[in-house]
Amino acid sequence: MRRIRKGDMVIVVSGDDKGKMGKVKEILADRDRAIVEGVHVVKKAMRQQKAGGQSGIQDKEMPIHLSKVALYDGKEGKGTRIRMGLSKEGKKVRVSIRKSQTVFD
Repeated sequence: MRRIRKGDMVIVVSGDDKGKMGKVKEILADRDRAIVEGVHVVKKAMRQQKAGGQSGIQDKEMPIHLSKVALYDGKEGKGTRIRMGLSKEGKKVRVSIRKSQTVFD
């Protein structure tokens, strides 16, 4: 079970985009990277692919390494590390390490 999943709200903890928040659009598991909305945006020259398609210089969100993002804890208002725990029903859940002990799932 991955600690960060598609649809999670994350905050960037290091790099040029430090402090930015966004929702995870996609996880690239084979490379331990994620594509996050509004984070690590680059200008890319695009060729027109089909008739009526866009061409020219466009903004594109590039993958960012999972070690540079932390799950955002809404109760604390900060990023948090998480651990795996068990719910009352015996299912695996993600639990915040911070004081709030927020359960993500």
